[in-house]
Amino acid sequence: MKPAICSPVTLLGQHARLVPLSLDHAPAQCDAVRDGNLEQLWYTAVPTPEGMVAEIERRLGLQAARSMLPFTVQDATGRVVGMTTYMNVDNANQRLEIGSTWYARSVQRTPLNTECKRMLLAHAFDSLGCIAVEFRTHRFNTQSRRAIERLGAQLDGMLRNHQVAANGTLRDTAVYSITADEWPTVRAHLDWQLTRPR
Repeated sequence: MKPAICSPVTLLGQHARLVPLSLDHAPAQCDAVRDGNLEQLWYTAVPTPEGMVAEIERRLGLQAARSMLPFTVQDATGRVVGMTTYMNVDNANQRLEIGSTWYARSVQRTPLNTECKRMLLAHAFDSLGCIAVEFRTHRFNTQSRRAIERLGAQLDGMLRNHQVAANGTLRDTAVYSITADEWPTVRAHLDWQLTRPR
């Protein structure tokens, strides 16, 4: 029997660790978000240090409602460097989205993100039996879109005027996915990315 999607789990890699999100992580998450002043990016929603406890409580509330599984991201030393989640969990259709992800500036463009996505995708497809995993981002978040495309996800389309942003602008959302039949090839590609000389 497959485990429930929203059952807390720890995923361990060489460059990163994904551990169940906890209110105990709030001080370290505040330090991580200050690394690059990430909350100032207009095209993505990153919690402010002042709003960190409320954001953790929001994510844990969605976990209790079985629609999200939130993680604290740690680097190989155990330092807290961000957050990520399984979200928009659709148990009936065996689908979920990997999103609400942010990383401290000091670990961006390192193997950490690739390994986090590799671990999340492996758990989704190999342990949970998902048939598809989605990624969504703002149309103007070109850094995120390039990272999603480097994973091997395919663009499904654009949701126009999908959301109203905090600054009042309308967000077009780029929707990507990886399907279960694509996963073996994507897995081989991610393994190559993680082992190739840099």
